[in-house]
Amino acid sequence: MHQPAAEMHILGKLRHGLPRTRTYHNFSHTLDVYRSAIALAMQYDLDEEEMDLLRTAALYHDSGFLIQDHEHEMAGCIIAREALPQFGYSETQIQRVCDLVMATKLPTDPKDTLGMILCDADLDYLGRSDFFRIGSTLYHEFKHYGIVKDERDWNELQVRFMESQVYYTPISRAEREPVKQVHLLKVKAWLAENP
Repeated sequence: MHQPAAEMHILGKLRHGLPRTRTYHNFSHTLDVYRSAIALAMQYDLDEEEMDLLRTAALYHDSGFLIQDHEHEMAGCIIAREALPQFGYSETQIQRVCDLVMATKLPTDPKDTLGMILCDADLDYLGRSDFFRIGSTLYHEFKHYGIVKDERDWNELQVRFMESQVYYTPISRAEREPVKQVHLLKVKAWLAENP
């Protein structure tokens, strides 16, 4: 398995292939999830292969947006199955990557530690200080694709999502969940002030 080459391959496709209307699900988001996943993984005693599979899954988790808008996790698995054999990934390793990518499909459903790490990394921003800045990029993407119609619709969606979303790893529950709850209160306050 030659993970660095697989990494460069998908990063090139993401950098140049995603539409500009993907203001959230873009190259920057992929790198953010990648960095967050590695940071979370440092809390665990993972072997080199597990780290490489986690890195690979982080880079492929939203790659399906390169070819379709819906069921992008499944599309990302198709991309991974086509690309990863040329970088020496075995069928077992590719299946593992796909299992991790599919764990990020909402509602998230991680089956093991690597899945929990990737799901938490994907939604790490909910409990960070850059929540509102990053959230605005998702709002604009959702508005462009007709998922929300205005800011009120968006904030109502945020409340529903944040109330149902859970963090899986102890570090995310300890560090991100309390900050997420503060953000949730602020969004609810905005809704109360803007009936």
